Amino acid sequence: MPLKGSMPDRDPDAEEKDIARWLETEMGCSDVSIQRMRRWRPIMQADVTRNGKKERFFLKGQRTWPTHPYPLDYERDMQQVLFENGIRVPAIPGWVPDPETIVMEWVEGGRDAGLIQEAIESGSTMTDDRWQASLRYMELLGELHAIPVERFAERGAELPSNNTELMLGNFERFHAMSSQVEVSDPFIAFISGWLRRNCPQNKAGMAFLTGDCGQFLTDGPNITCLMDFEIGHIGDPMRDLACFRGRHPIENMGDLPALFRKYEEASGTKLDWEGMAFHTVAFLAEAYYGPLFGLHDDGPGGDWVEAFVQVAIIGRRCLEALVELTGTKLDSLELPNAEQTPLEDLALSRLEAEIGRLPDHKDMQTWQRNILASLPVMLRNMGHYRIWRDEEYCNDVAALTGFEGVGVSNADTAFTSFIEKAGPDQDERIIKVLHRKLLRDCLIIAGKNPPADHIALAPVEPVVQFATD
Repeated sequence: MPLKGSMPDRDPDAEEKDIARWLETEMGCSDVSIQRMRRWRPIMQADVTRNGKKERFFLKGQRTWPTHPYPLDYERDMQQVLFENGIRVPAIPGWVPDPETIVMEWVEGGRDAGLIQEAIESGSTMTDDRWQASLRYMELLGELHAIPVERFAERGAELPSNNTELMLGNFERFHAMSSQVEVSDPFIAFISGWLRRNCPQNKAGMAFLTGDCGQFLTDGPNITCLMDFEIGHIGDPMRDLACFRGRHPIENMGDLPALFRKYEEASGTKLDWEGMAFHTVAFLAEAYYGPLFGLHDDGPGGDWVEAFVQVAIIGRRCLEALVELTGTKLDSLELPNAEQTPLEDLALSRLEAEIGRLPDHKDMQTWQRNILASLPVMLRNMGHYRIWRDEEYCNDVAALTGFEGVGVSNADTAFTSFIEKAGPDQDERIIKVLHRKLLRDCLIIAGKNPPADHIALAPVEPVVQFATD
């Protein structure tokens, strides 16, 4: 059964024809050519002829399963407000109502890897040009945060009415989705309770936030545009800076303290380091929801292995950011020797090879075939450590809760029930079990004897210490 709330199966060819027809009839385009790009969602490049000239548009469609709590027209409206207030974002010349698609101007420029799998495959570097652009981004971020929040509220952004809404409103909107799609797990049960019990007082004021901060295109040291405001919302400015911690070093964001101080200088907003530490936990918790839902969805499109990798890495890093505030001492683990699964290895290798032989065509481009082929590769790798992974987790849950059942699903149920009844005095024990669970998956992703800087094991750089530097 598809995940509750998923989009119905859609015919990509029919959708592209509908979009092309709209561009022709509503925007006077001809010679329309649409090409899908590698992303979690329908992202397309459209080449057209308009007013006798060649033009290119960036098309952004609705995701194929619920990953965040904001509709596509909300993103359109927030980006339009930014554009009207002088922020360098892509202009929006059109809106396709069916299938819902934002038509944006095409902006040239490069960016770092946007997916964790891409970063694992190709790495992430901070060049001199990118660093200069990052410093400039902090100035632009200050300008964005200075726009009166009422302008966004008038177009649909929710205006917080109290401290809890200001500090945790975005997280609560993500958390509400877990009930709507009927997907949860022990991590969600714990982190939602901890954030509510430990919500600090806002110190940095209120602003419209990018939501997924640090996304911009560059040409050398120059920024060509800011991008991706699908989860933009009104909140604490430290929440945007916390996103940098959440991204780094999976995306190498550079010298974070230097960037944060550049923001402080440019914006006039005093840094709240402890607030930033709290928001890092909340940001990473929010980022955990979408891929978790993706693991339970069997609709068309998406990248299942990317979802699995994100759940493991983001969840682990969230807990490691949390211990900066709790002082919990986490355990280290080592990957054991691989289990021998010769028959399964042969079958999965054959499946991988057959997928690799599928011919390229419009609905199976090379990047789509590679996503499909990543499934047997991941299953073969996980199979070598499945017994260790599952038995160790069940033993951890049994030691904490008295669980006497069999299997990971039953252990999850028992663990979640324990968390929902536990008091704050059990936080440390719960954190350690959750962290070990996610760390095992990260170790499997990284493999035996990984390089010291493998992204699957990348730590979260401490931040509270900078308050006294």
